[in-house]
Amino acid sequence: MVFKRRNPRSYMRIFTEFFYPRGGWRRAVTYVMHRLRRLPDEPHRIGRGVAAGVFVSFTPLFGIHFLGAAAIAWAIRGNILAALLATFVGNPATTPFIALLSVEIGRWMLGVEGGLSFNEIIGAFSHAAIEIWANVKAIFGPEPTSWLDLKHFFDTIFLPYLVGGIIPGLIAAVIFHYLTLPIIRAYQKRRAKKLRERSEKLRLGARARARAEVAASAAAAAVAAQTNEPDPPL
Repeated sequence: MVFKRRNPRSYMRIFTEFFYPRGGWRRAVTYVMHRLRRLPDEPHRIGRGVAAGVFVSFTPLFGIHFLGAAAIAWAIRGNILAALLATFVGNPATTPFIALLSVEIGRWMLGVEGGLSFNEIIGAFSHAAIEIWANVKAIFGPEPTSWLDLKHFFDTIFLPYLVGGIIPGLIAAVIFHYLTLPIIRAYQKRRAKKLRERSEKLRLGARARARAEVAASAAAAAVAAQTNEPDPPL
């Protein structure tokens, strides 16, 4: 296959690179910014897409962040690819801070007492995923279904995370939107200027070549005319 890796990655390598990308986070961030700048769209549409992706990163909709970002970007007429790239804000390095902040704000807003650590939040999500899968299998098997633990998870963690992430998500989305606009505009202006300069060079080069060809043709015609002149009479 053309795009198949020469040396396939092991599962451990894939897991490790999920938390620490190959080349480091700085290179990963640089790559995302490079792709954003080169998107062929209006700056305001790219900014809206970035805002959508950043906002979704503050929600507990893990596994469907791409779909959520694309849906919001489509609704606000933003660039969908920019939204997908901007979900990179919710990476393993930032998710602990996002989760703790969102859950704490949400529990305070909903009047849920007590605090939670990041490990407790992640453990609750993992347990909920296992519980959902067990209930799905129970539908087609003899085991009984139980939704009590999931209800407790929804009331104490998922709903506070969802509600609490709205405020910081909106703030972060607005900040990233207005940070993106001047960067994209400056890049597009600089690129347009380079393209104009390159086009001008090509045009001048073509004109110079045309002049050289005309001069060469005139010189050749003059030489041919001199060669074909009859010899003077004796």
